[in-house]
Amino acid sequence: MTPEVLALAADLAARRTPFVLATVVWRREPSSGKPGAAALILPDGSVRGWLGGACAEPTVVREALSALKTGQPALLVMGPTDDRLVPEGARSVPMACASEGALEVYLEPMLPPPHVVVIGRSPAVGTLASLARALGWGATIVDDGAVGTAHPDGVPVLTVLDLSLVDGLDERTAVVVATQGHYDEDALEAALATDAGYVGLVASRSRTAEVLRLLEDRGVPPAALERVRAPAGLDLGRVDHHEIAVAVLAELVALRAAGGLAAALVAAPPSTAGARTQAIDPVCGMTVDPRTTHHRADHQGVTYYFCAAGCQQQFEADPSRYLPTSA
Repeated sequence: MTPEVLALAADLAARRTPFVLATVVWRREPSSGKPGAAALILPDGSVRGWLGGACAEPTVVREALSALKTGQPALLVMGPTDDRLVPEGARSVPMACASEGALEVYLEPMLPPPHVVVIGRSPAVGTLASLARALGWGATIVDDGAVGTAHPDGVPVLTVLDLSLVDGLDERTAVVVATQGHYDEDALEAALATDAGYVGLVASRSRTAEVLRLLEDRGVPPAALERVRAPAGLDLGRVDHHEIAVAVLAELVALRAAGGLAAALVAAPPSTAGARTQAIDPVCGMTVDPRTTHHRADHQGVTYYFCAAGCQQQFEADPSRYLPTSA
């Protein structure tokens, strides 16, 4: 891995941007990829770094985007090889063009961990933020009275109730309102205006009912109010403020274990106006991006796209061999 790729990976992780780290772990000549070569594949299908030539990249991009959706790593064996060379659990996929070389590429999706945003200044707030950080999760405190203060664990502290200032607040974020009656309604309304995967209110059942009623009077839709988890946290019985934080974190851990606090499926790369976002090479069956491939041919008024010059040449020599026959 080059220093540039390493620095970019660190920057993407800091900005909570998902990506896939693709690393060549084995090759057979004449493949141009080298063991240790690494690249990052971003959600829009763009590639930063270099793994090998045009034969490998389209396959790696397609499989990397699939890994982003599932969150599961994968070991790809690309190119002609006998079954004895395919490690257990690996997936054998064809190279995007005719090549005598072969590669093994390990795909590791790097998905941002959950992020906990705690609103308020009760004793539970700092404890919950510290516990989240101890798990390797992100944490942010929102406390409008914390001007000039800093959390001892280095947790960022926002001093205004503006959740748009929280970087990357998405489906992986849990917003916990622990304002203890000071501005519960404002904080909860702000939380419900986000895409947070969890919105919890630390309050008694009677206080929760009152807060929800007031928000309904403000015009907050019933569907939004149904998102509220209250009282937030697992029921651990009569506990103190610091233990409330443990109860809330336990609920968040259970939610994540059940598949929650996960981002939506990664969208396909954006297309230009009227453009097709992908095509199938009729010769080898590989997925090809019509916007970037240099290999295309027109036949009977239809444009066909190819992963490499070899496939284009075979098609042009005998198109009928690669096109379906009409019934």
